[in-house]
Amino acid sequence: MPAPHTQLLRAFWRYEQALMTNDVVALDDLFADSPATIRSDGGTTLVGHEQIAAFRAGRPPVAARRLTRVHVREVDPATAVIVAESVRADGGTGAQTQLWSRGLLGAWQVNTAHVSLAPAPAAPRLPDDADLTSIWRVTVDDAATPFPKSPFPEPLVPVGPLNGLTVAVKDLFAVAGQQVGAGNPAWLAAAPVEATSAWAVTALLAGGARIAGIAQTDELAFSLAGTNIHYGTPPNAAAPGTITGGSTSGPAAAVAAGLADVALGTDTAGSVRVPASYCGLYGLRTTHDAVPRGGLVPLAPSFDTVGVLTRTAGHLAAAADALLPAQDVVPVTRIAVVPALMDLAEPAVQKAVEAALLALALRSEATVETVTEIGPGALEAWFTAFRTVQQAEGWAVHGAFVASHPGAFEPAVEARFHAGAQITAAEHEAASAVLEQARATLRALVPPGTVLALPSTSSPAPRVDAGAVEIDFTRAATLRLTCLASLAGLPALSVPTPRVGTAPVGLCLVGGPGQDRTLVELVTGGSL
Repeated sequence: MPAPHTQLLRAFWRYEQALMTNDVVALDDLFADSPATIRSDGGTTLVGHEQIAAFRAGRPPVAARRLTRVHVREVDPATAVIVAESVRADGGTGAQTQLWSRGLLGAWQVNTAHVSLAPAPAAPRLPDDADLTSIWRVTVDDAATPFPKSPFPEPLVPVGPLNGLTVAVKDLFAVAGQQVGAGNPAWLAAAPVEATSAWAVTALLAGGARIAGIAQTDELAFSLAGTNIHYGTPPNAAAPGTITGGSTSGPAAAVAAGLADVALGTDTAGSVRVPASYCGLYGLRTTHDAVPRGGLVPLAPSFDTVGVLTRTAGHLAAAADALLPAQDVVPVTRIAVVPALMDLAEPAVQKAVEAALLALALRSEATVETVTEIGPGALEAWFTAFRTVQQAEGWAVHGAFVASHPGAFEPAVEARFHAGAQITAAEHEAASAVLEQARATLRALVPPGTVLALPSTSSPAPRVDAGAVEIDFTRAATLRLTCLASLAGLPALSVPTPRVGTAPVGLCLVGGPGQDRTLVELVTGGSL
């Protein structure tokens, strides 16, 4: 918790817990004992501590809720306003606004409180005339060859964590009986029909999931925009008129629109976390090599990893359980914040992330601490080194195909590959040395029990009609945030609790190697 508000936030959290347990004595103590104290819920206004106490004593317990954002605004050293947003088990939302004052003995109490409740918002959906070919390359309904099902014989199918859920598979994973298109028609034309499915696909099927379809991706996953010139830009049901982000663009669009429950994607430089942020989804990038990459078209093998996106915390936990190996779950007691990372995001995103982080810290009772050992200079050097190695590996993996198919790629994507061809062995070696140092620094920052918190993206999703300059600027700013977990091989989870107005953005949590399940438990533990 930020030091200036520690005592206030302890009082607020005591109030929140007292509400959940219907502790009338604690609630009476936390409301100022004054005839001027006010409590209103939009329908009834109670004036005076006596009226409020009588109301508390006679009403049933409050429905369980989960804090999503907490905003604190100091009026003066002895007065502050807290606006707390929450979600209930039925999906309904609420907001409580409280004026807190500190008395002569230093205790914080509520002088004025207002509560507002709203029903569950309508689920995002696409217009009836939406072009689904920008989301799907092939679906379960139009596949010439049926998609594979659970590897277990029908009578022996166990009750898996994903029973009844559907998966949108990024078009980089092998699916038995299908081709891998990799977001590019020339690649698809030359692709063989796969005899077996990728390891991750098989794991999800073994967990009880069904494939809804193979979803579009940016060309060979070398983009963060999700704007494929061959297949179109997938619509973002969570923020209409904006891009979904890439390169797990199609799967993210499918999940955001309710066309699938889980998106199976990849994350080399943020391609799970960026769509999660733009589409209001949970997005988990797993520890490098924690999930086998067999059957996956690579981009930069030093950084490629498997990831998933979901609309709900429960689906996230189920998908993670199906994919991840056994890991020790360590309670998180410390959340580190690096000011230089927060400064990479737009001011509105910073405030949104801070509000979501404060709610998470209160729920988990973890301490938020500022870490200043990493400054802007180091971050820029790390980003430059990451980009150098990523481009060099991209050319090493796909250079022959790109060179033999001139003009087959979007110019910006083709230029990124060709930039890799210009990197010398000495430059690659020097960049790799910088990354080794960065990796050691970042891993030391997140020992067991500690996570790093930062914005998932530098801004909300750009509009579909944004110009190339704006898209490139946003991509570069966001890459400076997303490359950190990638270069260190760390798990990272984008949580969809921050909002900029009505636009979704993500709070990103980065853990130590092999702490994927810890991140999931931190976010989903006791979830409604």
